[in-house]
Amino acid sequence: MTTRTGLESHSKRFMLGLSLPDLSSLSISSVAPLFSMAAAGQLLVQLAGADVLWAILAVAIPFVFSSWIFRLLNHHFPNAGASYHWSRRVLGTQVSQFQSWILIMAYFWSIPPIIIPAADQSLSLLGIARPDAWDVVGFSLLWIIFAASVLLLGSRMTARVTQIFLLAEVVAVMAMMVIGFGHWHHVILAPSENTADINARWQRIVIAMVVAATIVDGWEIDSYAAEEATKPRSAPGTGGMIGALMVLAYYGLSWSVMLHNVPLSILRRHPDVLMTWVHMVIPSVHRWALIPILASTAGSLWLTTFILSRALFAMGRDHILPPILTRFNRFNAPIWAIIIPSLTAFFIVCVNLFWTSMTSWFNLVLSSAGFFLVLEFLFDSITASVFLSRQHDSALPHGLDGHQHRFLQLISWLTSLWLLTMTGFFLIYGGQVIGKGIDEVVGILMLAGIIFVMVQRKQAQSQTLFIFEPEAQMMKASSSKQ
Repeated sequence: MTTRTGLESHSKRFMLGLSLPDLSSLSISSVAPLFSMAAAGQLLVQLAGADVLWAILAVAIPFVFSSWIFRLLNHHFPNAGASYHWSRRVLGTQVSQFQSWILIMAYFWSIPPIIIPAADQSLSLLGIARPDAWDVVGFSLLWIIFAASVLLLGSRMTARVTQIFLLAEVVAVMAMMVIGFGHWHHVILAPSENTADINARWQRIVIAMVVAATIVDGWEIDSYAAEEATKPRSAPGTGGMIGALMVLAYYGLSWSVMLHNVPLSILRRHPDVLMTWVHMVIPSVHRWALIPILASTAGSLWLTTFILSRALFAMGRDHILPPILTRFNRFNAPIWAIIIPSLTAFFIVCVNLFWTSMTSWFNLVLSSAGFFLVLEFLFDSITASVFLSRQHDSALPHGLDGHQHRFLQLISWLTSLWLLTMTGFFLIYGGQVIGKGIDEVVGILMLAGIIFVMVQRKQAQSQTLFIFEPEAQMMKASSSKQ
């Protein structure tokens, strides 16, 4: 039997300290546009060629609509668990338990693929071109310690450090725009691309969408910071919308510059399209160009961990996971919800680097994060669709006036359909993009999620449902000041 708990049953809670600018900067930095282009750019160009922007746009549109949906759900149900909590309130306990597994898979398996590039970029910046495994492990540990330290100092300090690193990224993107427009020319296509038939062209775009889905997420971080926002019912979700739109603008401008500055054949041959652009356009600063890319990568590292830590905290608070995950340090940060995934991710990195016989399998597991991220957004859209279709009349805080969000209801169903199509694309084309065996890996992890739900059913009596009541917390904070 699930019981509900309110604000007063928890002596420790997050502090309300993040403003809308804080949440917006967290959202932009969490997407990490420069890191995403550096990591996935070559594959996108190889798949879609000059149509890479169409692939990104086809994925970005439902994600932008999702940000609108997140804003609605945050307004009604602000909670550190965000997606998990909304599902719990609207779709029921068992669905939310399965979604909690999807959420963990999506964000945990996203962390190791960020750690290793952060270490590689740091070594390259120091002039170490061919580091051995121990070098990468050493710098991976340094970045994990730094990222965990930022998070353990609390959300306000996390926002401030993030803004410093984001500034380097924004300055780099602006410089890229100015310099790139000065070297503008027509996109140079290969002869085969000029003669490619329309069916082959669209198939490549569809396959590229599978990859593009992994580089347009992250803006949703403000939803997981809802209990730390100064305006919990209005700022969370709004910051995500700003982040999603800003990142889409970054991608549009940056990719346009690269495609009109560097021939496609050259972009295809080099693993880092951003550094390729630097070598072609401003070779004198090629080494220092790593700094903003590294800043983008580092920000993505601790902010992905931020999302996961808040979700784990909420699950621990509801006794879906062990209560140890709810313990705070003196900076009001969930200490074990940060340390445990950080150390586990470091262990995965070590296994991936030292046990080469398991590297290919781990790469498939890490690549499955893209599928679970899309699936996570699909569940959120379905949650919004059901909420707006069946439950809004009786929902707090303002459902009693009988109003409806008819346009958002339509958007939520269309987004659900489009994201469902994208999950189908992943299952159909994932093997071509990622490698054979990805479907089996996804199937095993989904089966593990079903087992997770079955275990939770046996422990149902110990589970609770925490309802965050920002108005009550604000009143208590106001009375304590008086």
